[in-house]
Amino acid sequence: ATPSGLDLLNSAATVARLEAEIDRQLDDYARRPRKKFIGARTKEYRFAQYVEDWRHKIERVGTLNYPEAARGRLYGSLLLVVAIRADGSIERVEVQRSSGEPILDEAAKRIVQLAAPFAPFPSDIRGDTDILEIARTWTFTNADKVIAQ
Repeated sequence: ATPSGLDLLNSAATVARLEAEIDRQLDDYARRPRKKFIGARTKEYRFAQYVEDWRHKIERVGTLNYPEAARGRLYGSLLLVVAIRADGSIERVEVQRSSGEPILDEAAKRIVQLAAPFAPFPSDIRGDTDILEIARTWTFTNADKVIAQ
């Protein structure tokens, strides 16, 4: 059986619709932020100095702003993910594993807000990364210090 002219028109319209949908999805994909996840064991050189500077700032601000309610009484560790945009602003802060002490979990998020904004990404990072997600274990010590490992 040969396809009729109407069948061919319907097929062409369907193909055009599918091509338009694929183009839209590709455009959406291209506009998505390019993210890079940095865990504690990441060794990629170009991120090392940025993350180390970030860690020093977090520890300094965290120790200066140790939660008053916890001083000498509460200590523990939590896993925090901080997503930083290329301009150094915060995309999001999320507790991945709680310390079991809501005061410490909230203090960690507050410390990130106090330390922000962070340095803008250097050009070698900015070239292919829009958002840097840094995951670190934060330890609130019994010496009233904050350590991000």
